[in-house]
Amino acid sequence: MPAPKVRFLPAGDTALVIEFGSSIDHAISDRVLGLKARLEASKPAGVIELVATFRSLMVHYDPLRTSNVQLIGAVENLLQDSRSVRREARLWRIPACYDSGHSPDLPEVARRTGLSEDEVIELHSGTRYHVYMIGFVPGYPYMGDLPPPLHLPRRSDPRVRVPAGSVAIAAGMTAIYPVESPGGWHLIASTPVRLFHPSAEPPALLRPGDAVRFERVSSIELDKLRRRVNAGDWQVPCEAMQA
Repeated sequence: MPAPKVRFLPAGDTALVIEFGSSIDHAISDRVLGLKARLEASKPAGVIELVATFRSLMVHYDPLRTSNVQLIGAVENLLQDSRSVRREARLWRIPACYDSGHSPDLPEVARRTGLSEDEVIELHSGTRYHVYMIGFVPGYPYMGDLPPPLHLPRRSDPRVRVPAGSVAIAAGMTAIYPVESPGGWHLIASTPVRLFHPSAEPPALLRPGDAVRFERVSSIELDKLRRRVNAGDWQVPCEAMQA
């Protein structure tokens, strides 16, 4: 099946959206991130920031240095370039505790999916996830693709407060809440990893194109890791990979 036609959508007079499709799809995400890498390498005049989403790339620019028309021309040339582009990404191994007290929705998820709690945990922790985009709150990673047996709609009664570090699922995605916030996803685990530091560079730990694996830890191990994270003497295991 041929790739969907790329659409160029003006977003005011300081941004351009390049849309690659209408669905959440790994192949579409690869095209979005591939264009982002090409633009970062070619550095067109006036480009200020590139923001990747599930199916599009938003290009923020200085209207005194460039325009929609000029950027569309530059992007079309990049899209026609058949040469491969190297895109750096990381594989993160994030500890997650699925024990009672850290997984308030796990029993309900098991009941609604017809699985045992251990089967839910095995499916969730046995999958390598693709980071599609960062959004909702700073550092919040939308990660797919969740195994189909775990697909559930969002909760009908969203929580007013979801603790930071909560690992959640909804529809075909999984995520980690980086800060305490409202939320309507199903909470099935907890991690000590801090996903957002305002003073860090960059502030968000994960970025689109990264991969994540959850590694099961006990409540005791979780508490030990939290103390180490708070003391600043532990880092999330990470390895470079070529996307």
